[in-house]
Amino acid sequence: MMKYSHKIKRKKTKSINVGNVKIGSEAPISVQTMTNTVTHDIESTLAQIKIIEDSGADLVRISVPDADSSKALSKIIPNINIPVIADIHFHYKRALEAAENGAHCLRINPGNIGSKEKVAEVVVSAKQNKIPIRIGVNAGSLEKHILDKFKSPTAEALFESAKYNIQILENLNFDNFKISVKASNIFTSVNAYKMLSNFCDYPLHLGITEAGSYFSGSIKSSVGLGMLLYEGIGDTIRISLSDHPKEEVKVGFELLKTLNLREYGATIISCPSCARQQFDVINTVKSVEAKLQHIQKPITVSIIGCVVNGPGEANMTNIGITGGGNNTHMIYVDGEKNHRIKDENLVDYLVNLIEEKVTQIHKQTHG
Repeated sequence: MMKYSHKIKRKKTKSINVGNVKIGSEAPISVQTMTNTVTHDIESTLAQIKIIEDSGADLVRISVPDADSSKALSKIIPNINIPVIADIHFHYKRALEAAENGAHCLRINPGNIGSKEKVAEVVVSAKQNKIPIRIGVNAGSLEKHILDKFKSPTAEALFESAKYNIQILENLNFDNFKISVKASNIFTSVNAYKMLSNFCDYPLHLGITEAGSYFSGSIKSSVGLGMLLYEGIGDTIRISLSDHPKEEVKVGFELLKTLNLREYGATIISCPSCARQQFDVINTVKSVEAKLQHIQKPITVSIIGCVVNGPGEANMTNIGITGGGNNTHMIYVDGEKNHRIKDENLVDYLVNLIEEKVTQIHKQTHG
């Protein structure tokens, strides 16, 4: 079975730890998302995080807008399995409380957290609790003196803000941090990240902020983040969508899989269908994909409606099906013809075959 060999060389960055997840060029690029429940509604927040965990997310960010929310972390964190990044805006005391209540990382927006003295208190707390900080520069909330200088949130302005805040933390003898420079305009973000990557070796968290709906936001984020990831820039990502957090995770992994930067779950190669198709390709693919959401081990699957490209694609996948005449279809296993099927429920047949193959691959890998 042929494998794609292209490998992106990542920019070397230092390593930090967010809970049990290592961030930096020596670790896989992590996928994170953010809850959109009311944080102090503990039951709802825990339920959403369970879905996020099941989707495979490496990290989850939780907004901490008030004291009730920071207090809620003490009940949320012991009952989940992935590290929590506490999202802090406007009030530095929420960062102090979040750190004390078990947060694994503090995300502060330097444009609205307050004075250098307040940032210093956050740094002291991070040191005491042995957790990192994310400097979250955002085009929508830059420091006044930087906006006065650049007149608008340009890439240069975001870069200037990042440098300014790096200097603040370094002057406090603190280097346990990662940085993001997000904007809703992909060119602003991409150029700011490129400048930042050339300037320092701190790990970078990538994102296009306020990207939009599932459809448009996925495209926008994939273009912007894809440009950076292809050049080896980025150590952790979030796809910001106006949708359920699990969808952000799904798109994030698909992006990394497309660039051969992560292996995760089922990768389905399928044709758009045409008059040559010998079975309903579109609905088969939709149903198979939906039924494979629980699979996190990597496996490749080809679902092709006819024999024009089917055999060639099947040569490169773990499990393949090619449509044939008279409702008889060829099944491929590890790139080789294996058997024919006729009058089967294709969806259930393929799902069972794929699940069996995943189990087999896992046993071979782990002895």
